[in-house]
Amino acid sequence: MTVRTRFAPSPTGFLHIGGARTALFSWAFAKKHQGDFILRIEDTDVARSTPEAVQAILDGMEWLGLHHDEGPFYQMRRMDRYKEVIQTMLAQGSAYYCYCSKEELDALREAQMQQGVKPRYDGRWRPEDGKVLPNPPQGIPPVIRFKNPKDGNVVWNDLVKGEISIANQELDDLIIARADGTPTYNFCVVVDDWEMGITQVIRGDDHVNNTPRQINMLMALGATIPQYAHLSMILGDDGQKLSKRHGAVSVMQYDEDGYLPEAVLNYLARLGWSHGDEEIFSMQQFCEWFDLDHITPSAAQFNTEKLRWLNAHYIKQADSSYLVNDQTKRLAKLGVQVTVMPNLAAVIDLYRERAHTLNELASSIAYFYQKPVIDQAAAEKHLTAEIKPAMLKLTQALATVEWQAEAIHHVLNDVVTEFQLKFPKVAMPLRVMLTGIAQSPSIDQVMVLLGRDEVIARMNEVKF
Repeated sequence: MTVRTRFAPSPTGFLHIGGARTALFSWAFAKKHQGDFILRIEDTDVARSTPEAVQAILDGMEWLGLHHDEGPFYQMRRMDRYKEVIQTMLAQGSAYYCYCSKEELDALREAQMQQGVKPRYDGRWRPEDGKVLPNPPQGIPPVIRFKNPKDGNVVWNDLVKGEISIANQELDDLIIARADGTPTYNFCVVVDDWEMGITQVIRGDDHVNNTPRQINMLMALGATIPQYAHLSMILGDDGQKLSKRHGAVSVMQYDEDGYLPEAVLNYLARLGWSHGDEEIFSMQQFCEWFDLDHITPSAAQFNTEKLRWLNAHYIKQADSSYLVNDQTKRLAKLGVQVTVMPNLAAVIDLYRERAHTLNELASSIAYFYQKPVIDQAAAEKHLTAEIKPAMLKLTQALATVEWQAEAIHHVLNDVVTEFQLKFPKVAMPLRVMLTGIAQSPSIDQVMVLLGRDEVIARMNEVKF
């Protein structure tokens, strides 16, 4: 049997980190087994689903490189098929009309709560042998309910959590079509998983309670039951459930914040799954290694510093032309126009070892293309009257030196020796004058890239 997995987000918001991990695991499982990965948009919540959210999901999947083999399928475009299946179930007796009004159901719920029992539909319109149902009331459009088995247990071997058993007595008769005829979420999922031939359903453990109902409906339809794997939630850095307050709401926010998709994918792969002590690996390696046996059933905790560490690794490894294109765009957002000189690829190579995000990289190299704003604290500490004579002498010497790193470094050493200073006493104020701050890569390398005219102009502009 061909492995067929699916990712089925609801377009009521952005593609978030939890959803992206679910998509990644579903995608990787299909790839591992040379199967198919299906993208399905579950847009039956018409009031909350938006075209913008759909596009955000598609953009997030594209950015991550999680390409689907089939789809995207949209549930709202399959309504006629769902209604056909419901009519078949009505005819077979596995579904029935319920004419309870909202007021009746509210009163039933209130009475059950007062009795201290679990609120649930009491089956008053459920057809049974020997049971006489009242005549349908006038003016109340019926809902359609699934006739859930009353006895026994729903048991499945969850591929992450192990065996789970739910008593059918705990499940009431689920509404599968609203009074306006619209099929409900749980029913649409069942029909889609059945007709799309889904073999493994990998999803968040917030769906565990839906699973026994869906299994019962699949059994009523005579469908093959897929295997289920429910992933535990992701906690934030503070140990609380991951939410908006923890930072990025959308996967695309990580792009905005300067993360590479390779880093995000590598990080997500390790959120609740492991392959020995391997921390850094390609998606090809991940698909080869991935299994459901090594997913932990306990909650995974998000660690921003770990993600930043991984991102720094991937920045160091990134293709130069990719970074040039990326940094040109990010610098433009900062209002910085990249010029032919200094060479952007060379500038990036000077700084890529130091950056944890692409935004950090862009901010760090902006001074090559526009005059920096000098940090006041750094200026007060390093641009002192004591160092002024040495810097004037250095400016004069730089006017005639051969403009390459070794020669520049030799001039710096000459000034250090002449004024009987330690090297940082010259290098630090020079960094402040040229970059605006007291930290940079090798200052002679910085100077080579800036060019003689720009270096001398910036040094002459500084007032001690």
